[in-house]
Amino acid sequence: MNDAKRKLEEEIKKLDRELKDELPKAFKKALEMGDLRENAEYQTAKERQSYVQAQLAALRQRLSKLAMVNLSKIPEGKISYGSTVVILDVDSGKEITYRLVTSEESNAAEGLISTTSPIGRSLLGHEEGDEVKIQTPGGVRTYEIVKLTTIHQDKENEQQE
Repeated sequence: MNDAKRKLEEEIKKLDRELKDELPKAFKKALEMGDLRENAEYQTAKERQSYVQAQLAALRQRLSKLAMVNLSKIPEGKISYGSTVVILDVDSGKEITYRLVTSEESNAAEGLISTTSPIGRSLLGHEEGDEVKIQTPGGVRTYEIVKLTTIHQDKENEQQE
């Protein structure tokens, strides 16, 4: 979760700098060119300003929601945010490990999948030993949840070390 907060804060800082430093310079340059009604630079800067303001609002809202995540509301024995899950493809016998994270933290190549992704949504709420059907590009596949480590167990392990 700290990675997600850090990424959001960095993106907010970058967009804020653009809004406060770069866009005013673009407006000044456009004003120096004269008539604003037919000034492409002015129109482009104006459109970018609106986009950046909307992005900043969305990122700030996402950051505030992330700050309100209450670990006590995350179930202990079921797959949820922060869980590490080992699943077995019943047909191929191949094991895959995923960690469920926020969309900002997701990186499929590293096994970090969002709780809002199709696989993440399919796994949510299940327990170790459950069979889960997941829609993949190749069709519906059946997986068995071989091992589950919840965010609570991770926290306990960190405290013991």
